[in-house]
Amino acid sequence: MIQVSNICLSVEADEEALRRRLSKLLKRPASELGEVHIVRQSVDARKKDQIHLVYTVQLDLADEPAILRRQLRQVKPVERKAYHFPAVQRQSDQRPVIVGMGPAGLFCALYLARNGVPCTVLEQGRPVEERVRDVEAFWRTGALNERSNVQFGEGGAGTFSDGKLTTGTHDPRMSAVFDSFAAAGASADILYSHKPHIGTDCLRDVVRNIRVELLELGCDIRYSARMTGLCSDGDRITGVRVQESGRAEYELSTDAVVLAVGHSDTGNYELFQSIGLPMERKNFAIGVRIEHDQDAISQAQFGPAWDKLPPSDYKLSCHLPSGRSAFTFCVCPGGQVVAAASEQGALVTNGMSYRARDGRNINGGFLVGVNPEDFGGDDPLAGVRFQTYWEQLAFQHGGGRFRAPAQLVGDFLAGRASTACGGIEPTYQPGVMWTDVGLCLPDYVAGTLRDALPIFDRKVRGFACPEAVLTGVETRSSSPVRVVRGADYQSSLQGVYPCGEGCGYAGGIVSAAVDGIRVAEAIAQSK
Repeated sequence: MIQVSNICLSVEADEEALRRRLSKLLKRPASELGEVHIVRQSVDARKKDQIHLVYTVQLDLADEPAILRRQLRQVKPVERKAYHFPAVQRQSDQRPVIVGMGPAGLFCALYLARNGVPCTVLEQGRPVEERVRDVEAFWRTGALNERSNVQFGEGGAGTFSDGKLTTGTHDPRMSAVFDSFAAAGASADILYSHKPHIGTDCLRDVVRNIRVELLELGCDIRYSARMTGLCSDGDRITGVRVQESGRAEYELSTDAVVLAVGHSDTGNYELFQSIGLPMERKNFAIGVRIEHDQDAISQAQFGPAWDKLPPSDYKLSCHLPSGRSAFTFCVCPGGQVVAAASEQGALVTNGMSYRARDGRNINGGFLVGVNPEDFGGDDPLAGVRFQTYWEQLAFQHGGGRFRAPAQLVGDFLAGRASTACGGIEPTYQPGVMWTDVGLCLPDYVAGTLRDALPIFDRKVRGFACPEAVLTGVETRSSSPVRVVRGADYQSSLQGVYPCGEGCGYAGGIVSAAVDGIRVAEAIAQSK
């Protein structure tokens, strides 16, 4: 197999144009190329008047040695490597119990079950179909279901997001994650797109299809089933205490428990602390959602070709003289700002896009990093309380019923409260309260955001547009806690496997899924 890189085509080029370019480069008739496997597709927008698509492809040819002897810079031999789950050594007749059905829990269960180790999966929330109805009712009315919302339920928090699959990890298990998503119904372009995304609408179907496979493989999935305790014999796990809807609390015997709990249930962290699982504080970020007109950002990013390309996003960061850093996070082109609260009296925002990304606005997290020194005290849960304080303050400044505090960028920079919408209408539901968002942020966070706005505006023209909307607060970019585990992926309580984003080992859909597979491997190889 050979790989051909840096194939530049116009933004209007199709697959036939790609094959013609390959034919010319390799000096082979297009009819002899066979299947062309796209490995990567990206947009080169460095010169706004010369924007083009860049492809990397792989293909098998009968006379590859002759092609390679030409020593073309763009061409090299490759061997496609598939991920292989290690041989199962586990001999226990007890089922592993997986707590949580976000990406980490789903992929841990999936790869154990595919290799002959079906699990019992506990999810405190509801199946994704019911969960969607609960979330949409919350956005319409402001009536929150504390057990079925954007944070809790089948699929995890990422189900109500852009379904973004970009990640900083280069783990070989990534290919298994992408292949599994595609097999479960995600668009095939996630396998080669430079910035792959599934979209919240398609992701819901993907989650449901993974559930179907888990059931077919013999997994036992229990919804509205909350872990209330862990049982042990000395330093080893023996079971899980469970409170399930419609049943008295019961004990589920097991010798392996995966804590794939997500980052938003403070009750789990309190439980872990009460039973002595080692935990430590970790950095996370706090800030707001910033919302712009999508067409304006696309024009700023792509120039004259903007309407021939998918909606643009951005990724920005800066380190300021104060020592603080600001950055954008989880940008949702053509999307909406969503109410992501999971408890009464505390307000949290996030962003979401459908597969088509055809909404009028683009939004992104506009955040400032915070660290344990900002939390006060040395309690492992100090960061959790820090989060809660600012979420409750945001709820108060929103005026109740989960309306969010919002402000125009121009007013934010001028230090005055906003009183009305400008030319960009906020998408957040159940609605916003015009105010000063700086009142529900630490002063150093608000100050850092003000300093970052003109810097980001120089990178993306219009980022500091006076009519852009800031909606607060966003506090859950990642977990404020890490549940300590060893090289064998286990806690000090043997048989307990902290896993995924909620336990501090991931930062998005892909990295959480990859961590779930890592933990599945550890369980499969334990004796």
